[in-house]
Amino acid sequence: MNERDLPLAEALQHTFQNGRLLAVALTHRSAAFEASSKKTRALEHNERMEFLGDSILALVVSDELFTRCPDAAEGVLTRMRAAVVNEARLAETAARLGLGDALRLGRGEERTGGRGKASLLADTLEAVFAAVYLDAGMTRAREVILAQLSAAIDQVILGADTNRDEKTLLQERVQARRNLTPTYDVVGTEGPDHERVWHVEVRAGDDLRARGQGRSKKAAEQDAAGHALRLLEEVAATPTPPVTGGGDG
Repeated sequence: MNERDLPLAEALQHTFQNGRLLAVALTHRSAAFEASSKKTRALEHNERMEFLGDSILALVVSDELFTRCPDAAEGVLTRMRAAVVNEARLAETAARLGLGDALRLGRGEERTGGRGKASLLADTLEAVFAAVYLDAGMTRAREVILAQLSAAIDQVILGADTNRDEKTLLQERVQARRNLTPTYDVVGTEGPDHERVWHVEVRAGDDLRARGQGRSKKAAEQDAAGHALRLLEEVAATPTPPVTGGGDG
């Protein structure tokens, strides 16, 4: 294993049998493109591992929530999982692990601050989880993922009310945070009467809008509310940039 990768491996508390897997997981496509353009030895980048890691992460978190929240409905579990694996939370975890320092980036991506980009950090963390899976199997991948995200899962479970429906939860949170009441509008239907699918849009302010669908208007509203809840949590988890300047000069 390359010495530059050792701090990350130690932070993950995983000893890689195949160090190349971690190296690939940490290689952004910009670095691979530059190597190819220079006609040097081709580098394999991490996009395929991101794809695999995304699925592994979703399975591990879904299984943990399913086991620990036996009374939670499907929509609640979906919302809880989204709160655990959203980009902001994954980027925060990646930064804590020092993943940004270990990234292999092209010069252009380096110049534009790639080591601190939330989307890039989150995607690379998923690739690293895939590397652990490929190196040591699902049991070990689950251990590593839960070691890094257990606090987030605890927080989401403690903050969730699994006995209330999505519309109620959305209304309570929007009213508390924005002093608004969500509005629902039917935006379309399709199919014959006995198999009709309803499409509903929910809005709460200019920046919170989501759509859902279902076999009844009520089900579509619940689906839309679930999507809106996930958007609301993602907005809440995104750091607000500091205000600069001020005054009239």
